[in-house]
Amino acid sequence: MIVGMIMLMTFSIVDTFFVSLIGTNELAAISFTFPVTFTVISLNIGLGIGTSAVIGKYLGAGDDSKAKVLATGSIMLATLLVGILSVFGYFSIGPIFSLMGAQEELIPLIYDYMSIWYLAGVFLAIPMVGNAVLRASGDTKTPSIIMALGGAINAILDPILIFGWLGFPALGIQGAAIATCIAWAVCSVWIIYLLAVKRQLMEAKILNWQEFRAAANGVLTIGLPAAGSNMLTPITAAVVTYIVAQYGAESVAAWGVGNRLESIASIVVLALSMSLPPFISQNFGANQYARIQASYQLCIKFVMIWQLIIFAILALSSRFIASIFAEEQAVADLITLFLLIVPLGYGLQGIVILTNSSFNAMHKPMIALWLSIIRLFVCYIPITALGSYWFGLEGLFWGCVLANVVAAIVSLVWFKTSISKIQKQSCIDNADQANSI
Repeated sequence: MIVGMIMLMTFSIVDTFFVSLIGTNELAAISFTFPVTFTVISLNIGLGIGTSAVIGKYLGAGDDSKAKVLATGSIMLATLLVGILSVFGYFSIGPIFSLMGAQEELIPLIYDYMSIWYLAGVFLAIPMVGNAVLRASGDTKTPSIIMALGGAINAILDPILIFGWLGFPALGIQGAAIATCIAWAVCSVWIIYLLAVKRQLMEAKILNWQEFRAAANGVLTIGLPAAGSNMLTPITAAVVTYIVAQYGAESVAAWGVGNRLESIASIVVLALSMSLPPFISQNFGANQYARIQASYQLCIKFVMIWQLIIFAILALSSRFIASIFAEEQAVADLITLFLLIVPLGYGLQGIVILTNSSFNAMHKPMIALWLSIIRLFVCYIPITALGSYWFGLEGLFWGCVLANVVAAIVSLVWFKTSISKIQKQSCIDNADQANSI
């Protein structure tokens, strides 16, 4: 899972690196796109969570035919929903990014990138949900290989299309989006072939309305709250980006680089958030609550230690990293400041992410959604806004850390309380069953 997540995140990092070589305005433009692109990605992640949970249940029960129909319906649903979101996004590029605080001179650059990226987002839906089907069937290796191929294609095509190598026209920031679109299109073809032909994990046909509706309802029961929870993150990022934009294009560029580095720095947490749920779901079904608690606590302890090590590495190498992504000294200084402060809270953020995925695994997606709402809208936005108001950009960075402290405490308490209630209810149910016998 770590390998697969790294490959997914390299799309953003590679694009950011090559675009940074063009200029500060281009880097600022692609930084503004992060909240919007992550909204589409979050929808795909949520649908993948719902797909994996429901298909895993059917496969575990030996009902392969229902699993195949649901896999087909899931991919159809993801393509439809992401397609609708992308069409809306395409026709609202100007208004949305203006509301986010993008300066007028950046809008044409943003349009060049996003007008292509929205098409790429539709292609992304297919491999992301398709990979969830593979993971539900017990295969975590193939999804990593598929994303590795996509990452490699993107990395190869980026400099060719951005700078006009090998006789191709120099397309600038638009070239980065085209490279991503081609990479995900190739991944889409491969995953459909694997699922429909080689593995026979989905139907090689378009479902009728009744079949599609039944599959969609099953996926959306868990997938919709999970998608909503994930989509809150880019919405929050858009608000914070607007605050950062008040400090100028250099600050937005540094903030964008920091966010993309955060994705890589948190890669182990994200991988655990996708590998822990199947373990919890299995033990939840078997009423093995002690194992759920033990696995959750083990992951929390590991993530805290791991992310402290990552923080130390980022802090010590902050100036070197900044020099890679920034040509201007002002941008490099802000990237350095970001890396000296914000990563301190990544371990605490990991607690929230793992708690969220654990609640989804226990078929409690609404609790996960509320936890995300509290973290982002009760903690993150207010605290970072106050930090910015009182202490400037550095105060905003420290606000990110403090918000994660508060959210982590809420997560730990909520999980402990919930698992205790579930255990008590299970004991009552077992007692009632014994009495009835």
